[in-house]
Amino acid sequence: MKIGILKTDDVRKELVGEFGEYPEMFADLLRDQDPGLEFNTYEVQHGQYPAQIDEVDAYLITGSKTGVYDDKPWIPPLMDFVRKLHDEKKPTIGICFGHQLIAQALGGRARKSDKGWGLGVHTYEMQETPNWMSEPAPNFSLLVTHQDQVDELPPGGRVLASSEFCPMAMVQVDGHMLSFQAHPEFTKPYSNSLMELRRKAFGEAVVDKGQESLKNDIHENAVARWMLEFLRK
Repeated sequence: MKIGILKTDDVRKELVGEFGEYPEMFADLLRDQDPGLEFNTYEVQHGQYPAQIDEVDAYLITGSKTGVYDDKPWIPPLMDFVRKLHDEKKPTIGICFGHQLIAQALGGRARKSDKGWGLGVHTYEMQETPNWMSEPAPNFSLLVTHQDQVDELPPGGRVLASSEFCPMAMVQVDGHMLSFQAHPEFTKPYSNSLMELRRKAFGEAVVDKGQESLKNDIHENAVARWMLEFLRK
């Protein structure tokens, strides 16, 4: 399977040398489950798109520091492309910004949450077990860095997992789009370094709480298997 990564941001320059860019993080995560996967990266933040929608088998939209509601010239074309993916029923995964973008592009809504920043390890309760999921679990934990959230589902969307902090944390739209607010591609060292780098922006107390949560387990490998199962179903 060949996955097209729609890259919507760059890793902070202070961290990229140690941790790589987002497409590398996703490739590492998913190739741990299937070493035969192939990836194409499209710098959609710079206007780069596939020449044909079917030059890859599926798509993955990365996270970004940008909000889906921000006035950036590259966001409307990306929303148009997401609508095209939806019309063509192309298997698509959205992560963080990608999660919010799918909702916003298809008639839902994402906005800045009044709950503030979510950092570190968050746990989500499954609300529904879809039939494509071969290893269901009552809950799972992943790393997060977000202030924006989806607060209105698009038509055809349903919540698969949620938390008190993030009620729409894992969403499926019809049979071909799956999105997560959390970051299965993040590692604990990367999350810790990002929190430390942005300590003043996030706030001391929020960072301290987030760093303390790194003691908890995360289930990135199980979620990676879910992602691949969904794309292949």
